Amino acid sequence: MPDSIMYQEDAYVLLEPNQPEQILMANELLEKLKATLQEQELPQELQKFDSLEEQAKHLMETACELDVGPEGFLQWYVIRLEK
Repeated sequence: MPDSIMYQEDAYVLLEPNQPEQILMANELLEKLKATLQEQELPQELQKFDSLEEQAKHLMETACELDVGPEGFLQWYVIRLEK
């Protein structure tokens, strides 16, 4: 049986084109994704959700990157801050 610690999310590392990596808490990543989604054409998978909050939360929980156009991709990965 998998250890429950495998499903704990402490923080995320965020990679943006031409930016240094950032360490964000879940609520900060959610805000970043919401801001990014407002500026982008929504992927078809997210169009079924009514609110920006639901779209960003679904994206955060089910993906690890978002195409942001010619600049490249926004990528995020779960990290644990303590062992």
